[in-house]
Amino acid sequence: MRYEKRNNNCKVKDRMIRVLLILFILSFFQSFIVSSMAQRMDNVSEHSKYIQAVDEYRPAPGQYVNDAPEYEDGDTEADMIRKCNENLAGLGPIKSHLVALGGWGGYITFHFDHSIANIPEQRDFAVWGNAYQEMKKLVFGGMNEAGVVMVSKDVNGNGLPDDPWYEISGSCDVDSVGKVDYGYEITYQRNPMGDIPWTDNRGNSGIIDRNHYHEQEYYPQWLPDCLTFQGTRLPDNMMNLSDQVDQAWSPYYYVLVGFRYGYADNLPNFTDNADATSYNYEGCGIDISWAVDENRQPVHLDFIDFVRVYTGLNQKCPQPEWWGETSTEFAGAEDIHLEASLDAIRHAQEMARKADVDGSGSIAASDITAIANVITGHPDSVTPEVADLNGDGKVTVADIIIVVNLIK
Repeated sequence: MRYEKRNNNCKVKDRMIRVLLILFILSFFQSFIVSSMAQRMDNVSEHSKYIQAVDEYRPAPGQYVNDAPEYEDGDTEADMIRKCNENLAGLGPIKSHLVALGGWGGYITFHFDHSIANIPEQRDFAVWGNAYQEMKKLVFGGMNEAGVVMVSKDVNGNGLPDDPWYEISGSCDVDSVGKVDYGYEITYQRNPMGDIPWTDNRGNSGIIDRNHYHEQEYYPQWLPDCLTFQGTRLPDNMMNLSDQVDQAWSPYYYVLVGFRYGYADNLPNFTDNADATSYNYEGCGIDISWAVDENRQPVHLDFIDFVRVYTGLNQKCPQPEWWGETSTEFAGAEDIHLEASLDAIRHAQEMARKADVDGSGSIAASDITAIANVITGHPDSVTPEVADLNGDGKVTVADIIIVVNLIK
């Protein structure tokens, strides 16, 4: 009798250890793990490193809006997205045509024909624009209309950009501490063929000025009145260097200083303008590991499926008829390591197949329980060979972590 009681106590103790082990692992990792399931790998004959399609196009008012791409009477939002695709889909920065995002907050969302993998210590994708080095080379950059970049993973698997978004933390977060406005909001009002008024949540107001260079309507014609955008406002980067150039050459000389990394339309697409193959992957490249949540805390994303770019600066040139508002222009995007992304997706799919250790057809908490049973010496129907997911010859918590990472 005493032996049976001790034996029963051991069974209860083993059960408690298994339950506590599982609860500990789940509670520890759920706070920062984003599902590792490979979300997208279209069945195509050849995958492209360029974007497949635009999902959303909602620019703010600006001097290039309704012109790049061109709005025609009766065009709907779907029509304008189609025109964006004609400008961008499957094209690199040489063959693509610019899409204007307008003033602060205006954005475009797009995807590729596959998930982009987060390769450690590498830039993962590049965002192309039309930034360039100013002619006198007085500053770093010179025509840099930086756009904020955001990424998202298709966690629910519905093929739509409706999952959580994470902002790419660029160099302003470390170079301009205290000067970045992370909770900025702006509203634009329609004013047909006139200056476009705006107000923000900081008590400021202003206008998007009309100029004689662009005679079309500046408010996006297919969108409703009172457009409101929220996000991060980058610090102003405009400098007046008029006193540093020959007045006979130009009476005014305003420049937009570049930021070091982490933004769209911020640095030139090419490191050498004379060499069409000198893609500036370092300056225009984005590392998915730079993603942060709404509290500016790093998040771990093994893949991303959607990218959003929005104009990050709210400023205009004080000299009338010079530059007007600062607006991000978008010329496409590229998976910098296409083959590495495809290999990572295949590996993730294989790991997902192996992680279904109990053979239920899905990856769930029951698979964690099955591995925990092996660890505690109660393997039930799962063999140690099946539970050894990482192939190191033993079954440990590391194998449970693989399953945790794969559970949605």
